[in-house]
Amino acid sequence: MTTFNTHTLDSAPAAAKPILQNSLKAYGFVPNLYATMAEAPAILEGYTTLSGVFDKSDLSETERQIILMTNNRLNSCEYCMAAHTTLSQMGGVKDDVITALRNNTPITDSKLEALRQLTIALNESRGWLSNTQMESFLAVGYTRQTILEVILGTALKTLSNYTNHIAETDLDVAFVPNTWTAPTPQAAE
Repeated sequence: MTTFNTHTLDSAPAAAKPILQNSLKAYGFVPNLYATMAEAPAILEGYTTLSGVFDKSDLSETERQIILMTNNRLNSCEYCMAAHTTLSQMGGVKDDVITALRNNTPITDSKLEALRQLTIALNESRGWLSNTQMESFLAVGYTRQTILEVILGTALKTLSNYTNHIAETDLDVAFVPNTWTAPTPQAAE
């Protein structure tokens, strides 16, 4: 089995240390995802930079978390579901929205549900949205810009979800209260 290091500020490559120090200042700890990504400073820089860019989108905190958590669920990333549940709670996302995202149930707000559905379609189709899907999404009040921002959020989650899958990243203590277990895939009949 291939194992990956969970770096500390002392063991991390020099190029990763400033990013880890910034995360320590921002969160009060270095998330294990960042400590794992530190092995390849370029992915750590890419992930944190892309995260900052995504935060500059026209999407609200709730809308960003819908995109991120939907991708986490679809990619079965237990680490990121727990982490983003915590971040959603801290960011003021309504409990019913968080519960819907964790349980794969519809969000009661129809516009937010349309965002969740488009994110699902984008992930499952690997970006091959139909004109009907896009037009339906635009009809609820979103824009073409929003479609592109869903792609941005999906790309961000690809970096973290895939890293956590291959590295089997340990869940940080701060996220343990929001532990999430991916459903077991159904066997083909």
